[in-house]
Amino acid sequence: MEKELLQKVYEAKDVLNSVARKTNLIESKSLSIKNKVFLKSENLQLTGSFKLRGAYFKISKLSQEEKKKGVIACSAGNHAQGVALASKVNKIKATIFIPATAPLSKVEATRSYGADIRLIDGVYDDAYRACVECQKETNGIFIHPFDDIDVIAGQGTIALEILEQMPQIDAVVVPIGGGGLISGIASVIKQIKPSCKVYGVQAQNAGSMYESFKQNKRVELQTVNTFADGTAVKLPGDLTFALCKKYVDEIITVSEDEIASAVLYLIENEKMISEGAGALSVAGVLFNKIPLENKNIACVVSGGNIDVNILSRVINRALLKTCRISNLTIELLDKPGQLRDVSSIIAKYGANVIRVRHNQGGEGTDINDCYLKITMETRNQEHFEQIRKALNDSGYNILSIVQ
Repeated sequence: MEKELLQKVYEAKDVLNSVARKTNLIESKSLSIKNKVFLKSENLQLTGSFKLRGAYFKISKLSQEEKKKGVIACSAGNHAQGVALASKVNKIKATIFIPATAPLSKVEATRSYGADIRLIDGVYDDAYRACVECQKETNGIFIHPFDDIDVIAGQGTIALEILEQMPQIDAVVVPIGGGGLISGIASVIKQIKPSCKVYGVQAQNAGSMYESFKQNKRVELQTVNTFADGTAVKLPGDLTFALCKKYVDEIITVSEDEIASAVLYLIENEKMISEGAGALSVAGVLFNKIPLENKNIACVVSGGNIDVNILSRVINRALLKTCRISNLTIELLDKPGQLRDVSSIIAKYGANVIRVRHNQGGEGTDINDCYLKITMETRNQEHFEQIRKALNDSGYNILSIVQ
């Protein structure tokens, strides 16, 4: 099956030449500390995600009779756009089931390609069940988002590009949801350059492949809850799990704060917009979870379709995580000059106060007590600790710190 898959990847490369972009492999100077790190910019792919590759190749393989039946798909948003665009190009009717929790931008982008959208309450797995029922009723052709050999082959073309762009690559770091992307990449890498390591990265709150990998069997999670919505899959595929077990070296997980930090890191340092799922690989490297040194590493930034409303919340979360925004609650004697004195200490150390809230003491406090809640911008953890120590040394009682 593996040799058949590799042949399909080369076939997919020819099919996709006129459709998909050959995305750049960009060196990241800022990430290249322990290793030399490159970013495979699939966030700049048509439709904003790698998913176009697998969806288009799968649909290109359909017979004329199958195309007349129309296609049915389920997706958290990116596969939906790939299927919708491929269907539009091939003049095929597309019905796509999307979780109601998917970002509005992904839903509207899919609709813009002419697909019939069905929003389903819940997560990807709920959309999948609704999709299967519809397929039974209509006899349409189901385009699975990850557990299909043609879809996997389309995603595997990314590995061919990486090997062409960087023949001396030592490791590839790949986001994981259902496993279609890493299955395709790992299958190609290990058959062409077996010495190259393949690492998978999942969100801690949606680690179905991580748990399956660890327990050596497919594991279905009870719940998934991550803003990396493109990877919120409760159960990995049969085919993808088998390929991961054979070809993937290690799977690690990252927290929501670490994913948010990676999204912000890409914006500030690489001028690159990534959705949460797309930034998983960068989070793995950024937080030193890839056990390599002095190697050439490619991180697949798999998608850039992040809703602007979510992006603002992600940035704020990342600023808190990296201690660039901090919240202090200070207990004070309620008398004139207290705010001035606290502010002067903060200003002395070069921080910027962006919000102040003054509350008089309540039940259980002294009559003359008050609470001062300050939100301030700081450079990093070390800078914040300098200010906290200076406030303590000046006799101020810090009741809480939120970071």
